[in-house]
Amino acid sequence: MAVKKILTEPNKLLRQVSSPVEKVSDEERKLMDDMLDTMYAAPGIGLAAIQVGVPKRIIVMDISKDENKKEPMYFVNPIIKNKNSEKATYEEGCLSVPNQFAEIERPNKCEVEYLDYNGKKQSLKADGLLATCIQHEMDHLEGILFIDYLSKLKKSMILKKLSKNKSSRIVV
Repeated sequence: MAVKKILTEPNKLLRQVSSPVEKVSDEERKLMDDMLDTMYAAPGIGLAAIQVGVPKRIIVMDISKDENKKEPMYFVNPIIKNKNSEKATYEEGCLSVPNQFAEIERPNKCEVEYLDYNGKKQSLKADGLLATCIQHEMDHLEGILFIDYLSKLKKSMILKKLSKNKSSRIVV
């Protein structure tokens, strides 16, 4: 298992729509394992394959608070079936938008169908943080970042900071 490099905005790949997975094979399972290692190392609670440069419809998540009791979740080809009309607001951040946070309003409940780590079809009713995290990560599969929900001014300020930070980094 390996920790991969997480792409950061601005990056054209992050705006790409991810492709469906034909079959969950050892290749996809290895990718999910690597994604999980990468997410834990970052540290984060969710990661989409596109964030490590792989345009496949794969998400990993772990919203457990206890570091000693990890509860990883794997979503391949996730589809949201139902979204509640009631909204909830969470302060969101993103591993691809480092050190930037904003309050984002999303449906407070959703139902998602997906394939699990072994390729078995699953259905999950999610609410609260889990629902928010699923929707946030699924946005990545469509090339959408949480900053896209912000006003033009807030978004441009964040992008300016990110571009400045990127150009001032020295890679040796």
